[in-house]
Amino acid sequence: MLENYLPIFFFILVGIATGVGPVLIGFILSPHRPDKEKNSQYECGFEAFDDSHMKFDVRFYLVAILFIIFDLEIAFLFPWGVVFKSLGWFGFWSMMIFLTILVIGFAYEWKKGALEWE
Repeated sequence: MLENYLPIFFFILVGIATGVGPVLIGFILSPHRPDKEKNSQYECGFEAFDDSHMKFDVRFYLVAILFIIFDLEIAFLFPWGVVFKSLGWFGFWSMMIFLTILVIGFAYEWKKGALEWE
């Protein structure tokens, strides 16, 4: 019975070798001569202004959440619209629950002020 899984095992090994092999070859064959200039922080061609671990404004994260909300909505609405008639009431109400969750997320974004830029 294990002979049936042998091609799958080889396929996984080839996939891992294809992904990891070039990285390992580059790491082994590349020259390793770090100096002060190579190890310095690089920001648009000149020295960094401030610490690279500074905090970002929460609005950046809220805009990312907003993008995910609308991206997910569109990704699920198109296939749902194509098969809408065959889904029946169960499909309708499950999509309404999904959209309600997205609207709650959008209301949270609005309340936090992510849509207002100064």
